[in-house]
Amino acid sequence: MLTYLQSGPEKPGTPAVILLHAFPLSAEMWKPQLYALGCAGYRAVAPNVFGVEGSDEKPGWNFTDYAHELAALMDSLDIEKATILGLSMGGYQAFEFYRHYPGKIVSLVLCDTRAESDTPQAREQRKAFMKSVEACGPEEAIRRMVPNYFSPNDAGSGGELAREASEIIRRQPAGVINAAMGAILMRTDSSPMLSSIRCPVLVMCGAEDRMTPPETAEAISVRIRGSRLILLGGAEHISNMEQPEAFNRSLLEFLHATDHT
Repeated sequence: MLTYLQSGPEKPGTPAVILLHAFPLSAEMWKPQLYALGCAGYRAVAPNVFGVEGSDEKPGWNFTDYAHELAALMDSLDIEKATILGLSMGGYQAFEFYRHYPGKIVSLVLCDTRAESDTPQAREQRKAFMKSVEACGPEEAIRRMVPNYFSPNDAGSGGELAREASEIIRRQPAGVINAAMGAILMRTDSSPMLSSIRCPVLVMCGAEDRMTPPETAEAISVRIRGSRLILLGGAEHISNMEQPEAFNRSLLEFLHATDHT
């Protein structure tokens, strides 16, 4: 079973949003959105991936495994259909969920992510990352990941957000972090699928994102018919935490324009 955070009305039929977190964070990264969505009358559910914050561990899991687990979670919560929102790794999971369960999706929100699979060079870098985390633990993941999450010129807010992200990562065992990285490494190339996506799609990206830069978001949006692209100024990779007000405003505008019946 997956653990999760939840906000908003829990009655069946309430418009629902499933929020899929980034690597190697947890559902806690979605606190600003859980609050905003709940206040707006949406049922928001932010699950943790395998092994994170009490979710069952599943060594060697892949995104297909996780898609099936998300579908089971939705069924257990009496959520027939939902908007699927994923950021970074969560975007990879959103693509995989669409591949297997398009009938459970009202719309997609793809944030600070990419559709293509890794290059050979990127795969080798991920393998090196896993070896270092195995040897040095979660502090190594913090050292490698957190400096790329938030704008360096926003010293006050960036420092606070970096501490918050670091504390989330620090709670995750090295094996859980590496299992998630293994799933990222093994992911399917979703580029060929983009032109066949038929549900409403919003693509968002931090305008200063260095890990998945704006041109990556543009490449996704241009291939999905009718999708909308929004670049969030003053945000890097974890854009929902760095610019929560702008992120929430764009998200709610999209949801209000989407048919949830």
